Amino acid sequence: MEKEIKKPPEEEGIPWHTAFFEAIQMELDEYSRDLEFTPEFPLNTRPLQIDVVIIKKSRDVAIQKNIASFFRKENITEYKSPDDYVSVDDFYKVYGYACLYKSLNKVDINDLTLTFVESRYPQKLLEHLREVRGYTVEERLPGIYTVIGDILPIQIIDSRKLSEDENIWLKDLDNRLDLPELRRITEEVKSLGKEKAARIEAYLYVIKKANLKRLREAGKMNVPEYDYVTLRKALDELLVETGYAARWEARGEARGEARGEARGEARGRQEGILEIARKMKEMGFLAEQIQAVTGLPAESRN
Repeated sequence: MEKEIKKPPEEEGIPWHTAFFEAIQMELDEYSRDLEFTPEFPLNTRPLQIDVVIIKKSRDVAIQKNIASFFRKENITEYKSPDDYVSVDDFYKVYGYACLYKSLNKVDINDLTLTFVESRYPQKLLEHLREVRGYTVEERLPGIYTVIGDILPIQIIDSRKLSEDENIWLKDLDNRLDLPELRRITEEVKSLGKEKAARIEAYLYVIKKANLKRLREAGKMNVPEYDYVTLRKALDELLVETGYAARWEARGEARGEARGEARGEARGRQEGILEIARKMKEMGFLAEQIQAVTGLPAESRN
């Protein structure tokens, strides 16, 4: 069993997935009129969600961006935060989600693609895909691994290896940014103007909170070339301008209230999960695949 990675206390509650949703839109900003982005796409019941579904509004649009050049009509994306990774079980779970998405939304299987994004080299997963599944894996571009041999086009992205020039938003969605990288992303956001900057407010919040320890350490070191006080102030000002800092605090209070309501809904959600399991069984999924997607023990799926 793969060991669970615990998050540092200062990174608890960081909305990585919200920031990723903003980052992937910024990466594909030049195609914003041609693509439709849906976060946390529900698969019939809330606990089963796809991180991001990206739909091409027209089949004829050719996406030249390195991370999306293999896109078809409907593109399922799974994201893992910097201290997490795509395990073998995660792969099968999301693959199962793709099959459910195809079935529930009546999508042609030839119109689907599957993308995994993480912040490390996916060694165990790639070994499994090569040795157990018999797939071919090619690093067609730095940090972008294409999996060949399945009916679904699949790619796995190591965001830390992406191009600094072409993929600043995904590459810098990290908790290990050095001061030059923090300064670069801050200057990039400033150059966008207020309207576009407001679209990545969660992204800014995550960058600041996830790298706060590094900013503090840099301040103690008193590095003049990249003055941490100025940099931290710039991040604060950007957050204030977008109004996100105050809104996020309010959301935190709202989430506390919502937890009580969520407990009351848990029973209904469990019934929804059981219904998904029944549908998967009818579709011919193996018991292991059903368990990976729903998390239900074998005795609960009958």
